[in-house]
Amino acid sequence: MCLIRVFDRKKRIEAEDRAPVHSHEAPDTAREGRMASTKDYVLGTHDEEIERLGLQHRAWRLHAQEAWHSAGIGPGQVVLDVGCGPGYAALDLAEMLGSSGRVVAIDKSERFLRALDATCRERHICNITTHSADLEADEFPTVVADRAWCRWVLAFVKNPRTILARIAAALAPNSVMVLHEYFDYSTWRAAPRCPELEEFVSVVMASWRDSGGEPDIGLCLPLWLEELGFEIRAARPIIDIVSPDHPSWTWLATFVQVGRSRLIEMGYVSPSRAESMWQAFINFQATAGARMITPGVLEIIAARR
Repeated sequence: MCLIRVFDRKKRIEAEDRAPVHSHEAPDTAREGRMASTKDYVLGTHDEEIERLGLQHRAWRLHAQEAWHSAGIGPGQVVLDVGCGPGYAALDLAEMLGSSGRVVAIDKSERFLRALDATCRERHICNITTHSADLEADEFPTVVADRAWCRWVLAFVKNPRTILARIAAALAPNSVMVLHEYFDYSTWRAAPRCPELEEFVSVVMASWRDSGGEPDIGLCLPLWLEELGFEIRAARPIIDIVSPDHPSWTWLATFVQVGRSRLIEMGYVSPSRAESMWQAFINFQATAGARMITPGVLEIIAARR
């Protein structure tokens, strides 16, 4: 069994800011409602997060499409999109599969699924079926799929191997699973160095681990897949070095902007520290010749024996 866990963390909250964070806020139903609507995802399900996920998918679309082509995804197939979110990948997959194929999109967020259903209605897309399910607690839809796609899901759950086994059980013999999961999130660095960005990345990783996830889950996946009867057809690391005009820069910058508010809400940083991180990032971004190294992602294409 592969276990990667960090049980101890130090919340970097400045003492002088600790009291004011909540002292001026009386409990109110609006705030409670906001928290309730976002607690099902570590990163939330609010409008800003839906928009950020769109940027993320556009930044990673070419990598995803290359993986799908390598896995032989094409017309007439049934493809599971596990942890589909608002459905950006599902929409691209539906176009690849054509009218004779079908995407079965699974997610636990009703808000994300409503967004996907609305897009399907607006675009008159009829080959996507949405299914609401907590991947760890609920049953998968009854389906025998030809392919499965899962990106940045296993890093956020408490029992990733169990979910991997559920995906495997939903696949037909000789079918293929395509995974994109982080294997070294700490490769997200700035050149020249930005200590505040490194601190932000460290706090993000701690928040995921405290929620039961594992940001470097990709290191466990090859062994688990082989234990589940899969053959690894291809595995490669994806790490890019990007400049401010690259889509991946926009994706990461938006994550810093949105993520700092989430970290304040969850109690990991104070408002003043979050603002310092953001200002440092803005200054870094304006530096001549600035580059970012993206978080390390492991792409795996595995065939069921």
